[in-house]
Amino acid sequence: MACANLVKLNAASSSWIGQKSPFGQRSQGSSTRRVSFSIRASSYTDELVQTAKTIASPGRGILAIDESNATCGKRLASIGLDNTETNRQAYRQLLLTTPGLGEYISGAILFEETLYQSTTDGKKFVDCLRDENIVPGIKVDKGLVPLPGSNNESWCQGLDGLASRSAEYYKQGARFAKWRTVVSIPCGPSALAVKEAAWGLARYAAISQDNGLVPIVEPEILLDGDHPIDRTLEVAEKVWAEVFYYLAENNVVFEGILLKPSMVTPGAEHKEKASADTIAKYTLTMLKRRVPPAVPGIMFLSGGQSEVQATLNLNAMNQSPNPWHVSFSYARALQNTVLKTWQGRPDNVEAAQKSLLVRAKANSLAQLGRYSAEGENEEAKKGMFVKGYTY
Repeated sequence: MACANLVKLNAASSSWIGQKSPFGQRSQGSSTRRVSFSIRASSYTDELVQTAKTIASPGRGILAIDESNATCGKRLASIGLDNTETNRQAYRQLLLTTPGLGEYISGAILFEETLYQSTTDGKKFVDCLRDENIVPGIKVDKGLVPLPGSNNESWCQGLDGLASRSAEYYKQGARFAKWRTVVSIPCGPSALAVKEAAWGLARYAAISQDNGLVPIVEPEILLDGDHPIDRTLEVAEKVWAEVFYYLAENNVVFEGILLKPSMVTPGAEHKEKASADTIAKYTLTMLKRRVPPAVPGIMFLSGGQSEVQATLNLNAMNQSPNPWHVSFSYARALQNTVLKTWQGRPDNVEAAQKSLLVRAKANSLAQLGRYSAEGENEEAKKGMFVKGYTY
């Protein structure tokens, strides 16, 4: 059992981070309560630890293709395709049957529809991944909805029925899960929103582990805003402190989780852009202050950055040893060029798969600290930021 810790009761949930009395700040005369944390082993503990280690293996990272049908439809619309199940299946088949993908990709996050789909030849997508030594994962949250009592902020729904759904996903072949919630800096963020995000992530993580799924813990700090990088660092530290407090309180096994943080960058509308070295310095500072070394892997989201910028930032973070496997869980930063190469045409599938391997290999090299942007094309250097949605 972990030693007891003194934990300060949170201030009123309506306060904002960065104000005079932010949540978690000590004040004279305040009361304390003694909380004892214990980590409860389950029948899946050894498997969870092994799964997390497999995903956090050298030179590999995660391909995120867990977009909802509506979001996938937007991507298909960008190349003139209708949002039908047939077109979604065709695109995901292109990605998941790429020969040699497992050399660079250790896990793939799927949407529920994809987890149960097969190729046009009848081979389950889950089996396509297994043949490449890629661990199948599943998005389990039910999306963002307005948070009453907050400053126009959101909370993530989906805890109802999560245990039974997770058990079914495990039977279908999934071995890790993903739950995305967000924190907005222009909206405060309020202590209420931060606490709700942290508590929801912790409950989801505990339920996932209880059903054999390694939980990816993802409180995304949205890029929206014109704030400097120091403000992002301040908020990220507050959020991750709260997240790990509740993970411990819910008896989550740290060795059996993965993190999916956003990089510490200035707001997207800030007048000064940060270099890869600066982003790496700030991001690693935050992680070293807040993330226990027991956590096996840090799998960054790309955060609306261009394909090249996301890879450069990752490479900069791997120029010296880290306590954890520092890698990627990219969606658009792996798929953007693939989509534009494919254009929905069967005769472009091979070329599109080769472009996926190019991006996957670049990020594999970045995970090893060996990437160079020399020779990258102009398309890969274009930014992909969309307000309110960045992964």
